[in-house]
Amino acid sequence: MPITTSAKKALRGSIKKKKTNDSRKKNMRDMIKKVEKISKTDKVKASAELAAAYKAIDKAAKRGVIKKNTASRRKSRMARLVK
Repeated sequence: MPITTSAKKALRGSIKKKKTNDSRKKNMRDMIKKVEKISKTDKVKASAELAAAYKAIDKAAKRGVIKKNTASRRKSRMARLVK
């Protein structure tokens, strides 16, 4: 546990950031799973969901939750599924 006041503040901040990052990552994963599930049955609907998944992935990459190359790899794999 932190002892100094500034370390306590830093811990509170890092907990908030972790919560935000975790929710952003979960949102991204959920969107990817949704597209993967829909792409098996309905390609038209999957392509509509693809845009939302791209948005979630790009937002996670922009905020530093995932790396840029990881984002582009996931987007590429999803595009291949829907195609």
